[in-house]
Amino acid sequence: EYMLDCARAGQDQGIESVVVSNGFIEAEPQKRLFPHVKAIKIDFKAFSPEFYRDVCAGELEPVLETLRRLAGSGVWYEIVVLLIPGLNDGSDDIRRMAEWIVRELGRDVPLHFSRFHPTYKMRNLPPTPLETLLRAQRQALEQGCRYVYVGNVPGSEGQNTVCPSCSTLLIERYGYRIVKNTLSAGACPSCQAPIP
Repeated sequence: EYMLDCARAGQDQGIESVVVSNGFIEAEPQKRLFPHVKAIKIDFKAFSPEFYRDVCAGELEPVLETLRRLAGSGVWYEIVVLLIPGLNDGSDDIRRMAEWIVRELGRDVPLHFSRFHPTYKMRNLPPTPLETLLRAQRQALEQGCRYVYVGNVPGSEGQNTVCPSCSTLLIERYGYRIVKNTLSAGACPSCQAPIP
């Protein structure tokens, strides 16, 4: 209710809202929120009920339901997965996650694999190796995801947007900064493929 009130108040002032969520929200409140927000980012912890239970003290299925509702909502949304070495970075889990995303949500949902850095309550693990992030990106692309990114690694080519039709570099990023944007009227300037 508080989030909805804030989003409505922002709209009244011409300010758009972006929701950052772990995906635990009931259907009715989520549907009431949709018309009042510009975008939603879901931190998808893992494609594993065990990870959600043992590491997050949560459940996977409610997050999957949230994502399914988002897919039909018309609200822009993106998925971010923090890959933690040895906990949720297995090849099989990444492959199954990407297959599910394509099957249930579609090929165009932006999917970000972010690098873990040891901090707070989880200082006993190393940072995620860049190769693990790039492997996850490759796997998701191979499963049919069209917009897959590598995060928390400034300077990596994995943070750029390329045209899924002709591989033209469309948006070049460095960290959170856009260095170059060649999109033309929402399409690739080389092949005119529409880019969501």
